[in-house]
Amino acid sequence: MNPFAKILLSTTLLLAAIVGLPPAIFAQVDPTTVYARAFALLAAEPYVKKGFHLREDYWAGDLASGERKAVRQQLFKGNEYWFWLGTEVDHAKVSVHIYNSDGELAEQPDSWAKDHLAAAHIIPKTTASYFIIVSVEESPAARTHWALAYGFR
Repeated sequence: MNPFAKILLSTTLLLAAIVGLPPAIFAQVDPTTVYARAFALLAAEPYVKKGFHLREDYWAGDLASGERKAVRQQLFKGNEYWFWLGTEVDHAKVSVHIYNSDGELAEQPDSWAKDHLAAAHIIPKTTASYFIIVSVEESPAARTHWALAYGFR
């Protein structure tokens, strides 16, 4: 790191400490990701009321219509999981599905998709890595922002 960058970083951290702000306050946040996550959390709300613990981490991105994204996640036998997908794009159709490491659909039949929200439910038979496939089926936007949250009990 060059000396100027070190001084700038040190000054920023010192100013944050003096003012009492965490350094993360200076990070930029993409508002479309925030909105997409808000919709994912909206889909999660009834399940949280039923005792599911919402994880703080989540995945986000943007996809064109017809595109898919795979997210790999370790799931544990004995737990029950829901994955909630949301987008802020009106009239977009999204879906989320869960596959085991053999490429077989592993989700429960009560998984659903409605409007710009979708959810997939799984009770893993074994502790293993699973693949959560997020897709934008249709969208009026060239790129559709999405966010995927999950919870367990």
